[in-house]
Amino acid sequence: MSFSSRVKEELSRQISPARHCQIAEIAAILSLCGRIQISEQDRYCIKIHTENVAVARKYFTLLKKTFNIVTDVSIRRNSYLKKNRVYTVIVQEHEDAYRVLKATKLLDADGEIREDLSVVRSVVTQQACCRRAFLRGAFLASGSISDPERFYHFEIVCAAEAKARQLKEIMGTFGLDGKIVLRKRYYVVYIKEGSQIVDVLNVMEAPVSLMELENIRILKEMRNSVNRQVNCETANINKTVAASVKQIRDIEYIRDTMGFESLPENLEEMAQVRLLKPDATLKELGEALDPPVGKSGVNHRLRRLSEIAERLREQAPET
Repeated sequence: MSFSSRVKEELSRQISPARHCQIAEIAAILSLCGRIQISEQDRYCIKIHTENVAVARKYFTLLKKTFNIVTDVSIRRNSYLKKNRVYTVIVQEHEDAYRVLKATKLLDADGEIREDLSVVRSVVTQQACCRRAFLRGAFLASGSISDPERFYHFEIVCAAEAKARQLKEIMGTFGLDGKIVLRKRYYVVYIKEGSQIVDVLNVMEAPVSLMELENIRILKEMRNSVNRQVNCETANINKTVAASVKQIRDIEYIRDTMGFESLPENLEEMAQVRLLKPDATLKELGEALDPPVGKSGVNHRLRRLSEIAERLREQAPET
């Protein structure tokens, strides 16, 4: 089971005790994956379609608990993806459908269908607990989370821009910085920051998935930290080795051209010690001198030897 499926499985078992929160969650599910059919006699029928059995089960349970409605559930194979099943939860009775639409504010006072569920105007999402439930329902209906072992990505797909903006506004009330992108003909509300995805799981009340994600984040950060440290140490070692090779090459060139006898005593001693200890650090080289010299003193002498070698190369006749 994917991480996204595990999150939905956990959320499907999360039933808000308050009726107004249950209505908010039903409103989100209806808004994002519901269909409202009207007969010629102006009779309503509500259907939701989902490929996730947890979502179908959650919707069935919410309707039973909130409105005491027993719904019909049908199962069929997806015509495009043969292995997937499509679950359809149906409210057949007009009176039951009318009560649900009225409570979720998808039906106005004149009996006209609408989706006026904005944060500002709708009583459905006035309270913070209801906004949590609404986000939970929206994610169950058309959301997904990538495998955090690979990368961080949370999204909810909306058929209309107004729905996407509403979700973005609701996320904003919890300090979540959702973005909207147009993907083909759908508007996608997404979050890419790992810490923000942790926060949205907290808002939707999925503590088990939250802890799983946090553990993965900690391990990834530790691995990244170790990798950075190893890369830094490797780079330092390579730099030290390259410097040592150049120093020895310069000292050998001085020895083979003008000899060490022409060098000042301190530089001659430095040259001899470096040749004897090609793998030694600056500190170790300084301790091998008599008297001992600090790293800055060793570095200064090696730099002077390098300058002498460069002058000798410049003065050497071209062959």
